[in-house]
Amino acid sequence: MTETAGKSVLLTPFNLPGLALKNRVVMSPMTRARAGKERMPNALMAEYYVQRASAGLLITEGTPFSDQAVGWLNCPGICSEAQTAAWKIVVDAVHARGTPIFLQLWHCGRASHSSFHKNGEPPVAPSPIKINGDYIHTPKGKEPYETPRALEREEIPGIVEDFRRGAERARSAGFDGVELHAANGYLIDEFLQSKTNQRTDEYGGSVENRYRFLDEIVTAVLAVLPGRVGVHISPNGIYNDMGSPDFRETFLHVARQLNRHDLAYLHVVDGLAFGFHGLGAPMTLAEFRGLFKGPLIGNCGYTREPAAAAVQSRHADLISFGRPFISNPDLVERFTNGWSLNPPADQAVWYSFDEVGYTDFPPYSAPENGKSR
Repeated sequence: MTETAGKSVLLTPFNLPGLALKNRVVMSPMTRARAGKERMPNALMAEYYVQRASAGLLITEGTPFSDQAVGWLNCPGICSEAQTAAWKIVVDAVHARGTPIFLQLWHCGRASHSSFHKNGEPPVAPSPIKINGDYIHTPKGKEPYETPRALEREEIPGIVEDFRRGAERARSAGFDGVELHAANGYLIDEFLQSKTNQRTDEYGGSVENRYRFLDEIVTAVLAVLPGRVGVHISPNGIYNDMGSPDFRETFLHVARQLNRHDLAYLHVVDGLAFGFHGLGAPMTLAEFRGLFKGPLIGNCGYTREPAAAAVQSRHADLISFGRPFISNPDLVERFTNGWSLNPPADQAVWYSFDEVGYTDFPPYSAPENGKSR
């Protein structure tokens, strides 16, 4: 692969199994909280995704598929037929722009709170280990993190089935595939990592046992969407109080095992922009490239040039961008033309619950009289 004269390798097409991507720029899943209290996808969300549909692939914000999976205010769900039908508005609008879109299936695990759940049920996790953090935003305002309830062995197949049903609903809504959120300290990541998984049954202890939950989910979801399932992991991250001393052994095993499946891609948070646990040298895309032979997506803190270098070196096939896409709906066009980026969005409006900080960022406009507008 060589850089085309005047054209970054990021802007070249890529064939994701059965899907022709117009470029190698992916919009990373980002929680944006515009679905209201009923968690219903809507026209404002459709506008947001369409604004960013010049990407080769869009991955939606994390989407809970059961009441137990919820842990964030106003995030969209795919728990019901009504929510599934509402997602079709978003999917159809994006497809009209010629862009594939995957739904990220998200179970918050211990990073939730009893006030999100029916009858005040506590959050669940592999083990009763509380997040070491200041507070969580809940329907009742800021609340301390709670000690989660450890899942019983007999409950686990039901959660695997919930993932499978979520994939069925995603297929019904017209999504091109799904991504399993196995990163950033949410339920699947909690099972993978020794810091949060201290079980003594077949889902805990050894790295093989800790991987079992993810493997069962992958198998179940692939039966619904063959070849159209991605997995998102974060071996270096500290978000939601993560980071395990045996992280390298764990995630190399995860990569080897996932390579046995016919996945659409493996999505690795290799960048350190959200913090690094410092429990050894950070894991790199090159390590995963040596073990996972399918499409590989790098993520976190990339700008245009390092992203192109990662693809040029064949360490990654695609690069996903998160925060740059918030304030630059035309990020691909800016990369294409060498245009400057909008200033980063003020975090105070990331979760405004309306169009402010969501669909109101302007596309590039040429400077007038030496001043940008």
